Amino acid sequence: MEITKSSISTPAIKNNEKNHEEWNSRKSAELYGINYWGSQYFRINEQGHVEVTPAGLNGPALDLFHLVEDLKERGIRVPILLRFPDIVKSRVELLNGCFAKAIEENKYTAKFCGVYPIKVNQQRHLVEEIVEFGQNHAIGLEAGSKPELMICLAMMDTKGALIICNGFKDEDYIEMALISQKLGRNTLIVVDRYSELKTIIDAGKRLDIRPKIGFRTKLNTPSSGRWAETAGAKSKFGLTPSEIVRGVEYLRAENSLDCLELLHFHIGSQIPSIQSIKAAIKEGARVYTELYAMGAQLKYIDVGGGLGIDYDGSGKSDSSTNYSEQEYANDIVATLQSICDEKHVPHPNIVSESGRALVAHSSLLVFDVLGTNEVQIQVPQPPLEKDSRLVYDFWEIYRNVSRENINEYYNDLIEKRRDILQLFTYGVLSLDQRAKAEDLFWATATKMMSFAKNNKDAEDIYYALELELSDTYFCNFSVFQSLPDSWALNQVFPVIPIHRLNEKPDRRATLVDLTCDSDGHLSRFIDAESGGEQNYLEIHSLTPNQCYFLGVFISGAYQEILGDMHNLFGDTDTVHITLTDHGTYKVEHVVEGDSVRDVLAYVEYQKSELLELVRKSAEQGIAGGSISRSEARLLLELYEKGLNAYTYLRENI
Repeated sequence: MEITKSSISTPAIKNNEKNHEEWNSRKSAELYGINYWGSQYFRINEQGHVEVTPAGLNGPALDLFHLVEDLKERGIRVPILLRFPDIVKSRVELLNGCFAKAIEENKYTAKFCGVYPIKVNQQRHLVEEIVEFGQNHAIGLEAGSKPELMICLAMMDTKGALIICNGFKDEDYIEMALISQKLGRNTLIVVDRYSELKTIIDAGKRLDIRPKIGFRTKLNTPSSGRWAETAGAKSKFGLTPSEIVRGVEYLRAENSLDCLELLHFHIGSQIPSIQSIKAAIKEGARVYTELYAMGAQLKYIDVGGGLGIDYDGSGKSDSSTNYSEQEYANDIVATLQSICDEKHVPHPNIVSESGRALVAHSSLLVFDVLGTNEVQIQVPQPPLEKDSRLVYDFWEIYRNVSRENINEYYNDLIEKRRDILQLFTYGVLSLDQRAKAEDLFWATATKMMSFAKNNKDAEDIYYALELELSDTYFCNFSVFQSLPDSWALNQVFPVIPIHRLNEKPDRRATLVDLTCDSDGHLSRFIDAESGGEQNYLEIHSLTPNQCYFLGVFISGAYQEILGDMHNLFGDTDTVHITLTDHGTYKVEHVVEGDSVRDVLAYVEYQKSELLELVRKSAEQGIAGGSISRSEARLLLELYEKGLNAYTYLRENI
């Protein structure tokens, strides 16, 4: 498959009259906002390439463009998912360091016990890295299902680290968690539904094992952000105040109240506001102290997930946060200390399940642009006497539109555009006249956008025309496989060219993927200037016979495990890269992406059966004279080669 440029070209991007002004990496950094969302892990160097700096801006750096070129020479194919374990290590150290500082400054008498919820990304190498880098801090794991618990029991051997068992549980799940204590695992079973409590106690009696139990409480404190509705009194998991009281009495009657060690709550994922977190901690701390007053000798309070990260650098959207990791830790520690001291309750060990904050920055997707479909603006010419009335109408709008009358003429423009298709469909408008009318439409739209810019009375017109006048760049990836949250949740990920950033972008574009689905596109991008979003990406024209690479950053949380195989595009090649102190790198792991054969097997098509069916068809063709023996052989060779190929397109350059 080959996608080439059409004969159409785009209007200039904003400040077109300065297109030839000197451009540099600093201006690109401002344009794409990398200094805001890069979190000290990404920057643009003097060569106009994005660098990764896992240890911070003063540590060793690796040029991503050169890295991709090197990996291609090794036979690794684009699109490529790049994972940087050094960033995982940095995030583990950061979160634990923030809580250590808050505990020391507040003279808090208990410790921090972080756990990684593996639902965020269960990939084996990543879980191994979390366990390895978390050993000095006793970082544990959290499971939300029976299969996840099996991973946790096998991978978690750090002495004293917690294994938190959440989610729906049957007897097998519970018995496995209980018996794991015999292996030295510090496994706590959280009661998410009241009916689970009796099952846990009964299983403990059968196995003669004292269970370690947690209660999950439903908080009434309202949350904020995209996942706000997952918390609250009607949340999927958790016990009501009445069920908590009944649970304490049941444990007391069973002589098992000492088994209750943990209180857990969760107020949602990616919480943008620190006020929501503080309010939830206050309510959770009150429940904790009341349980202690009822005789439960609790040891832990699990504040759940929710620690957000800054996807867009704005500090004011659902994709951002208005707080730092240190502020998060400070508020949790100070609030718990204050309320526990007020009630004369020992400080609990603090458990957090901050998966997104630990791993999101560590992965990025790099893909190439295959071609473009561009919108060309012709210099309009006055209509000829033979031209249609519609062409004359467009000419009049083009000639007379101004900043003062833009609203009136915009409505006329949109109405006349509808007329183009209608009149052409009815046979009233010829193809030649349709082409002239459409050329005038694009010229008029461009003129109108210049009048609408910075015009408060025409903001809606400006935004509508921005999208209308954008190019389409065809890209070698699948939104559904690699960035499902952008499709399902309108999550905005940072997208930026990884090279040519010392050149001024001269196009505006939306990005479409390889799938045959209209939803397979990216059309929401960071607007670093306003702190909001824009419906196009400022981008460069393609250079003939040269690759153009884009990177989607902060994609390490949820995207891999949620990805699906729409149009049977499978997993991409994945590479784990670590840096040395001298700026060189090592390829730690290469996880080969799916072949066509792999994805076909997922949907019950086997290679041997498919080859046999095609071979039979070829034999019938030979017998019927529609295909020669050499052509049949070539077809089978290509077919078998295709079965073993990458599901994505290979470069034609």
